[in-house]
Amino acid sequence: MVKKINGFLGKLKVGSGEPVRIIGIINASPESFYGESIIKSPEKAVELANVMLKEGADGIDVGARSTAPYLESQITEDEEVRRIIPILQALCSNFDIPISIDTQRHRVAEQAVLRGATVINDISGGSDPELLDVASRFGTSLIILPQDRGPTKDCLEATVSDLRHRIQMAEEHGNPSSKILVDPGIGFIRDCGIPWYDRDAIILANIATIRELGKPVYVGVSRKSFIGKIVGAGDPSDRLPGSLAAGAIAVVNGADVIRTHDIKPTLQAVRVAEHIRDNSH
Repeated sequence: MVKKINGFLGKLKVGSGEPVRIIGIINASPESFYGESIIKSPEKAVELANVMLKEGADGIDVGARSTAPYLESQITEDEEVRRIIPILQALCSNFDIPISIDTQRHRVAEQAVLRGATVINDISGGSDPELLDVASRFGTSLIILPQDRGPTKDCLEATVSDLRHRIQMAEEHGNPSSKILVDPGIGFIRDCGIPWYDRDAIILANIATIRELGKPVYVGVSRKSFIGKIVGAGDPSDRLPGSLAAGAIAVVNGADVIRTHDIKPTLQAVRVAEHIRDNSH
C-alpha cells in the first residue's frame, strides 16, 4: 500500500489521489548529455514546450547548466543567467503551467522566479542557504536532492537520512512543508561504496521508503548513464526503453512525479504502471 502524501508543484497538486505528473525537460545548456533536449532560442523552447504539452506534459523543467556529475559544466553565474532568462520569459509568458528552474545558485533562481518560474529544482539539496531563502520569500515549490557523502554501509539509509536533514533545513528557512518535494538523486551519487548504477537500482526499488519522509517523490531517470551501464548503451539516444522501464518501476513503487525527455512514451508507461500499482493488494 502506497503511503498517502500530498503537496504542490507550483499550483499543481501532486501525490495521493492525483495522477502521476509528467515533467518535460528543456535544456539551454550546450553541455547537456542528451542533445535532443538542447534548444538554442526562446522560439525553439516555446515550440518544444508546445509539443510536450500536446503529448501530455504537466509542466516543464528548464536548466542552463548541465548537472551531470561526469561532465565538465562549470560556467559563470552571469553566463547561466544570460542563457536562461530569455528562455524562461518566453515559456512563462506563453504557458500557465508549473515551470521549474534547475539551478544551484540563488541569484539565478531569484531571476528565474521574478520572470515567472514557480518551482526551484535544486540538485545541491539546499547547499546554498540563500537559495532556500529565495524559495521561501517567493513561495515557490522546492525540489531537493541528497548529496554524495562518500562510502556507506547502507546507501538507502544514507539517502533517507540526508534528505531528512535537507527537508529540515528547508523548513527552518520558512519553506512550507506542502511545497517541498524530494528527488532521490538518480545518477548523482557516485561514491557510496558500491557501483553507482547498483545504488540507483536499490533506490528505485525502494521509492516507498523514500516516501516515508512524508514528501511527494520526484524522479528523474530519463536516458541517464545508469541505464547505459546496465544495458551497454553508451549513447543516450539508445536508452529510451530502459528509461521507460525505470520510470514505470519508480511509479509502481510510489513515485509521484516523473521528469523526462520523452513525454508521449513515458506517459503511456506511467499510466500502465500507475494502474497496476493502484490495483495491487
